Amino acid sequence: MPEGPLPPPPRNPREPQRIAKLLARAGIASRREIERMIEEGRIAINGEKVAKPATLLTSLQGVTVDGRPVKAPAPARLFRYHKPAGLLTAERDPKGRPTIYDRLPPGLPRVMPVGRLDLNTEGLLLLTTDGELKRQLELPSTGVERTYRARTFGPVSQEQLEELIHGVEIEGMRYGAIDANLERRTGRNQWIEVRLREGKNREVRRVLEHLGLQVSRLIRTAYGPISLAGLPPGAVDEVRQHELVGFRKTLK
Repeated sequence: MPEGPLPPPPRNPREPQRIAKLLARAGIASRREIERMIEEGRIAINGEKVAKPATLLTSLQGVTVDGRPVKAPAPARLFRYHKPAGLLTAERDPKGRPTIYDRLPPGLPRVMPVGRLDLNTEGLLLLTTDGELKRQLELPSTGVERTYRARTFGPVSQEQLEELIHGVEIEGMRYGAIDANLERRTGRNQWIEVRLREGKNREVRRVLEHLGLQVSRLIRTAYGPISLAGLPPGAVDEVRQHELVGFRKTLK
């Protein structure tokens, strides 16, 4: 019986890793934000400021952020949030507009959004305590499918929507395969379900507007196997650990 390739050796938990990765796993911030914090001199090891994000460590013992010791990373947690329209997916806004952090219910641990929803887009926004999980779910190479429902105005045929499966280029920007289907139509208004794996900035709106449609409402209904179903606007609940473990196993 032919033998398959040998599995990779198990990772040594004491193997040195970049400090930015360890801090992201501990839920301090995303890797990019941590790199900026290092540049600002906010992160230290045993009182010495860290000079480079590539600094290798086997643990976070002795590491401080803004003078406060960093706890060892707890298991990743993932939450569903039904984002209402009119909120920015940001920690703060220089213009003073409301953000998701202004409206999240009290009692949550420190969480980071997985990707973004535009100001006027509503629906499922995943939140996590783990910067490494956030990065994993956002990477284009991971290919997590996002599902949206769009209410649009204007004439469009199912045939036109099916052409989007081949991708489309708009003003020099190439968008990958999009699976779009008419759900129901009333006069010149219709609901369209859209599934994609890239999630570029304003992708759904730009592609539908490219077809001559006006988008009056856009709702994200699923991110991978995690659905918005049953979660009222503004509410948050936690994804069960066994569901999170199963989700991570499906990632490329």
